[in-house]
Amino acid sequence: MRKLFKILVIIFIFQGLINSAYSIDVSKGFSKLAEKLMPSVVNISATTIVETRSQEFPFQFPPGSPFEEFFKDFQQNQGPQKRKSTALGSGFVIKENGTVITNNHVIQNAEGIFVKFTDGKEYEAKLIGTDPVSDIAVLKIQSDKKFPAVNFANSDEAKVGDWVIAIGNPFGLGGTVTQGIVSAINRDINMGRYDNFIQTDASINQGNSGGPLFNMDGEVLGINTAIFSNSGGSVGIGFAIPSNFAKNVIDQLIKFGETKRGWLGVRIQTVTKEIADSLGLKEAIGALITDINKGSPADKAGLNSGDIIIKFNGKKVKTTRDLQRLVGESPVGKAANLKIWRDKKEISKTVVLGRLEDTAEFKNKIPTKSKEQTLSSLGIDVRDIKEEDKKNRNKLEKKSGVIIQKINPNGAMALLPVRPGDAIISLQNNSIKNVKDFEKQLKKQIKSGKKTLLLTIIDLQNTTRYIGVKIK
Repeated sequence: MRKLFKILVIIFIFQGLINSAYSIDVSKGFSKLAEKLMPSVVNISATTIVETRSQEFPFQFPPGSPFEEFFKDFQQNQGPQKRKSTALGSGFVIKENGTVITNNHVIQNAEGIFVKFTDGKEYEAKLIGTDPVSDIAVLKIQSDKKFPAVNFANSDEAKVGDWVIAIGNPFGLGGTVTQGIVSAINRDINMGRYDNFIQTDASINQGNSGGPLFNMDGEVLGINTAIFSNSGGSVGIGFAIPSNFAKNVIDQLIKFGETKRGWLGVRIQTVTKEIADSLGLKEAIGALITDINKGSPADKAGLNSGDIIIKFNGKKVKTTRDLQRLVGESPVGKAANLKIWRDKKEISKTVVLGRLEDTAEFKNKIPTKSKEQTLSSLGIDVRDIKEEDKKNRNKLEKKSGVIIQKINPNGAMALLPVRPGDAIISLQNNSIKNVKDFEKQLKKQIKSGKKTLLLTIIDLQNTTRYIGVKIK
């Protein structure tokens, strides 16, 4: 009996050790961790110069009044006006010399960038390099002082359910700490070819962009970048760029001032179960080559349409996204080893990767300033809907219109349930062809005396909505 009692005691002690090893004591909160990390997190303000057209006078003249024509002439002679617009975001220091990381969309087209620490000290920063594709930017504080820095975590070790905290500048309030868990990993939210986000339920709002998502060791697990929300506020679905992906981009931006991504030169599609069965592949994995660019690295290496790439440098290619990410993260000019499924057998190929940024295909996808337009009456920046948008969002497939790029916090649409990335496809139930057509229709409606306009929106969740806007 005593022997049985001893065995039971040992079991209970062992079970207790297991439970303590897999649990985190958060009864005292996250105060020590937050206190340690806050000095490395900064608020970022980026000033841009926006060109606006003169606004209508807030009063009206009686029909036929001589003042009416006088002030119309006065307005026309005024021409476009320039004013400063400030965007707010977050960032964090990764080197003692004042190297700061943030999102590209926070500082895009900025004339001046300032970073502010929790102790109230503010410094001017210059842009070292930026990558619109991954939405990452590197800044350097213009000071010889040493600043408290944080380290990156190994994001490949992140697991669903891990505790995390986010620190940032939501709504311009300054150093704000929120906590949550890793809700999911490897999320694809149709923002780009390298989507691989960490999803979290830690509260992330406007102004948190570019800020850090920390693990419980105080290391940066990701860069807070996007949220899903109909209202513009947090609903517990936030997304962060994984640190391992970000580190590769950041190192290149610091070293070269730009990115140098690997390029294979193929068009690919998903391997379905039916395709796998028909080609004798045991499981539906890999990336099926549908087309090869002439003279590309793939062409020179002897790859063919119909080949399925199942491994890249020893790593299994489960989906097309895996291949895009693996190639993009690989060094330019270096040989890569591929495992190909061809004629119902596995073969090896060696390919020397080119540089994606040098290709005409990539350059054509970069939006130019000439295709963007600031519509001051609505307080938004817009661009044309592109073929890329239509491919990623099926409701836009047969539509034309514009994509919202930026929303002025003081503009007519600032408080409405819209956000950058939403598409506007019609005005007053009239279809919009492009930016030029939208501006033409908008002017016509304003000239007719309209004070409220109806916009048809297709948001990032592929939901069609109607929005009433009181124009300014």
